[in-house]
Amino acid sequence: MGDHKEQPLRVGAAVRRRRRALDLTLAVVAERSGLSVPFLSQVENDRARPSRSSLEKVADALRTTAVELLAAADPACSVDVVRSDTTELEPEPRVRSLVRGHHQMHASEFTGDHDAGREFQYRNDQLMYVADGAVEIEAEGRAYRLGRGDTLYLTGGVRHRWRATVPDTRVVVVAVAEHIEAVRDRPGR
Repeated sequence: MGDHKEQPLRVGAAVRRRRRALDLTLAVVAERSGLSVPFLSQVENDRARPSRSSLEKVADALRTTAVELLAAADPACSVDVVRSDTTELEPEPRVRSLVRGHHQMHASEFTGDHDAGREFQYRNDQLMYVADGAVEIEAEGRAYRLGRGDTLYLTGGVRHRWRATVPDTRVVVVAVAEHIEAVRDRPGR
């Protein structure tokens, strides 16, 4: 009960994001697609589901494809449970995605150590939370030691690397998804 099940996609948000990214009004999209403004408004607000033909007309008006709009669509469910798999016997280190699908947020759980020499740089902001153990994080030329329950917030674009300093360390990393334009130009970057 409450687990993720295949749900129909809500394409409205994807249509709205694409229209706004192109700086178009509903009236312009209606004119280009041959569909009415009220219908397009209902589509964007997920009060109407466009037929395949209508979705293709909208996609053409937005200079994309129906497939791309569907790929960027949000799942209709707003709750998704990702269960831990306690029977998993994979060797350390291990990475487990905590969020399924194409969303505005991404979260992963890292267990054990990983390539401590690998440098990371993400487009958007992220939060690192130490669930168990301890880590050392190098960011912006400084080293930070974090223990169980500690968090570190990194703004988008900050180069960093980290390593577990205690066996069986678990780190949860939550970040704004890479496909989201969340970062504004920052001075000096």
